[in-house]
Amino acid sequence: MTELKERRQRAIADLIRTHALASQEELAERLSALGHAVTQATISRDLEQMGAVKVRRGGQLSYALPDDTRVAPSRLASVFGDWVRSVESAGNLVVIKTPPGSAHLVGVVLDQSELPEIVGTICGDDTIFVACRAAKAANALSSKLRAAILQ
Repeated sequence: MTELKERRQRAIADLIRTHALASQEELAERLSALGHAVTQATISRDLEQMGAVKVRRGGQLSYALPDDTRVAPSRLASVFGDWVRSVESAGNLVVIKTPPGSAHLVGVVLDQSELPEIVGTICGDDTIFVACRAAKAANALSSKLRAAILQ
C-alpha cells in the first residue's frame, strides 16, 4: 500500500470514528477539507478494503468500521429486526433474505457475532447463505435468528 493511500485510509477511519457520516459524498467533503483530493470511486474502494459498513445508530445510518461494530446479542437482534425479511434452514445452510443491498450489512454482523453454529457466510445483494456444520445446527441457528427478528 502506498504512503498516500495509507494516510487517506487513516483519515477515513478517523472521520468514521468521530463523525456520523451517512454518504460517500459527505466523506469526500470532509477528506477534501483535510487536503485529500479523492474521487467517489476511490472512496468506494477504500471503504470496501477497510471493511466499512453502514449501521443504524440512533435511527440514522452511518459508516462504521469492523472494530467499531462489536456484536452484542442486542445488536444482532436490532440488525435482524431492522434488516431481515426471512430466515429459513435448508440442509446445513441457513438462508437469510434482506431488502436489496442489505445482505452485506447483516452478513458482517453475523460474522462478528461469533455464533458457534456458523462456519461461514456468503452474501449477495439481498440473500445470505450461512454454512453450519450439520443440519441440526442449521435448524437451531435458524430458530435463534427468527427469534431475533421478533425482538
